[in-house]
Amino acid sequence: MPRAGLRDYVSLTKPRIIELLLITTFPVMFLAERGVPSIPLVLATLVGGTLSAACANVFNCIIDRDVDRLMHRTEGRPLATGVMPVRNAVIFGVVLGVASVLVLGLLVNELSAALSFGAILLYVVFYTIVLKRRTAQNIVWGGIAGCMPVLIGWSAVTNSLAWAPFVLFLVVFFWTPPHYWPLSMRFKDDYAAAGIPMLPVVAEDTGVAKQCVAYAWATVLASLALIPLAPMGWIYTVVAVVTGGVFVREAHTLLGRAKDPANTTLAALRPMRLFHYSISYLTLLFVGVAVDPLVYFPLPGLG
Repeated sequence: MPRAGLRDYVSLTKPRIIELLLITTFPVMFLAERGVPSIPLVLATLVGGTLSAACANVFNCIIDRDVDRLMHRTEGRPLATGVMPVRNAVIFGVVLGVASVLVLGLLVNELSAALSFGAILLYVVFYTIVLKRRTAQNIVWGGIAGCMPVLIGWSAVTNSLAWAPFVLFLVVFFWTPPHYWPLSMRFKDDYAAAGIPMLPVVAEDTGVAKQCVAYAWATVLASLALIPLAPMGWIYTVVAVVTGGVFVREAHTLLGRAKDPANTTLAALRPMRLFHYSISYLTLLFVGVAVDPLVYFPLPGLG
């Protein structure tokens, strides 16, 4: 059997997931600074956050290697195929975790390091071990780990927390189900084969789509709550309203297709359309978070 190479180790860290986490970390630093934060601080925060997320993802792959073998989407992962010894992956994950805490603790601050370590525990223990195989609400509460980069980005700049990052924490929290459940609809046969009770496995498509609509509305309302709290100006407001409106429309579109008796196939349901737009929505919203403080045009009554 061939030995694991660099690409195998990188794949364990799930780089595409890390990209999404950095999308929410970087802009919040601009909001916390109300301008351009220190470049060395930004780099240290992003490096530390990347190492932290990579550590959590590696341990997720270690724990889930048995179910990964049962799912077509994940059967090629190095731990599922056996190309990489579990011992090597554990050492890799520990090194990443220790490095993340050291980078954040020494180059950023202790609060950010503690929040980062907490995010690792939430994802590995709370989501992967406790929730994922036991409840259809796994991605809802397990998604808390994915909200932590918002708090880390804010604390990196201010060495404290405030209401604004907690509002953005809620944005990511509410956004996670309508982002992930459409993907779960696409691969629900995989999850069913692995015995993982993702909501689309245990509920009808209509019920899943209704949940997506509810969470999409909650996401947009949370994003608008940031406007008076931060306070935010016209740029963020326009971005939040326009992109949020499209996000809600896409969720309702999925519900409409799910209710149509003619749409009995995955191709007709097209859940991945909402999944792909959800990524664009979060990216654009957080670009608005970063740009707004740089060219602040206050709303009437908020200036």
